[in-house]
Amino acid sequence: MDASEQERAARALSVPEDTIVEACGDPPLPELGVIEQVWETDPIPPGEVAAHAARAVESLSFADVPDGGEVALGVGSRGIANLSTIVGGVVEAVRDAGYEPFVFPAMGSHGGATGEGQREMLNELGVTESTIDCEIRSSMEVVEVGRTPDRDVPVVADANAVEADAIVPINRVKPHTDFDGSVESGLSKMLVIGMGKQRGAQIAHKWAVDWSFRKMIPEITGQLLDELPVVGGVALVEDQRDETTLIEGVPPSGFLDRERELLELAYDLMPKLPFEELDLVVFDRQGKEISGQGLDTNVIGRRPFSINEPAPEKPDIKRIYTRGLTEATHGNAMGMGSADIVHEAVAAELDAQTSLINALTASTIRGVKLPPVVETDRAGLVAALSTIGVVDTDTVRVLRAADTMHLQQLYASPALVDAARDRDDLRVVEDPSPIEFDDGQFAAPSLRE
Repeated sequence: MDASEQERAARALSVPEDTIVEACGDPPLPELGVIEQVWETDPIPPGEVAAHAARAVESLSFADVPDGGEVALGVGSRGIANLSTIVGGVVEAVRDAGYEPFVFPAMGSHGGATGEGQREMLNELGVTESTIDCEIRSSMEVVEVGRTPDRDVPVVADANAVEADAIVPINRVKPHTDFDGSVESGLSKMLVIGMGKQRGAQIAHKWAVDWSFRKMIPEITGQLLDELPVVGGVALVEDQRDETTLIEGVPPSGFLDRERELLELAYDLMPKLPFEELDLVVFDRQGKEISGQGLDTNVIGRRPFSINEPAPEKPDIKRIYTRGLTEATHGNAMGMGSADIVHEAVAAELDAQTSLINALTASTIRGVKLPPVVETDRAGLVAALSTIGVVDTDTVRVLRAADTMHLQQLYASPALVDAARDRDDLRVVEDPSPIEFDDGQFAAPSLRE
């Protein structure tokens, strides 16, 4: 289906603004101001990032690696700050230590579950052979390196990595969108799922239905550390502005214990919505580089796709309206089912095949259910606010955010602007004013800060 056919199909699914207004009446909409979260951060200066990465490598032991041996560096597909600089610093440090590094994609089924697709994803993240001065070996071939003792689950790993003399995953430690555990997204998960490629990711997600990730990942991580020459990992933590605040070398013995401590730090630093009770949140976009579920479940307090995994207790959001997909997600709308209503741009940009493959691999097909589609932003607001009970524009609690990663500046309704005036962690940037529309679409731009 070409772009014009996709747009026609989206319009066929979309309900016109006039129809929404006729069904719901023509209710007054709340004014919106701008508030800002006050964050104190201490990021690593950009010019020092590569040196921090090199020191992380230098802290690891390569005692069992032969001189000139090959070191496989696992790199994922998420939107990690300074990724190419960090990988480049690791490459240089490995080479300076007398070994020969190469990079392999450790991203499960991403990139359409093809070697070339995963190479292209690295390219889009700035990780190319020229930028990091290192060979990239991208293949979906895996090798079975063992089976779990109790459940007899196959444990697989990237064939190129298995053949290397040493393995070093490079990954950000952060809260996962699908489960809560002592370790979530980070080095261990990269070994179990990312390095397992499409087959390993599918095996893990299928077994997680009955055997939760919180139990599976630690057990299989231990087995992989026993079977493969993992000399350690390079762990990254980002602050509320998604800037690199920590780069640390973690030895194999710390993949579970040290990751647990870094996860607690990441929870403290992750950006969050500044209110726990909200009537409506509008997100301008969702995408895989924003979160594995498009909209970070830890931010929105919804986890409708995970089986046998409870949702976060807060925040409580009555309605979510999503306006579009990021360019970098390439039509992968995984997690769009978290929204209650979506703009027709979501349907127009949707790659159904890529989204479904991701959902099948992750055993979360509810995540790609398409919510009701509306023609305009005004229609989205009217539909959302008309389905939450009686609405008073002075007291309704509405936020508009760029996405679940960029949450420092937010559009806010009068009730939330007034609340922000009494809080030290918030400041008012602009007082509320009527929402301006251009042919039914928001005239005000997205806030990226």
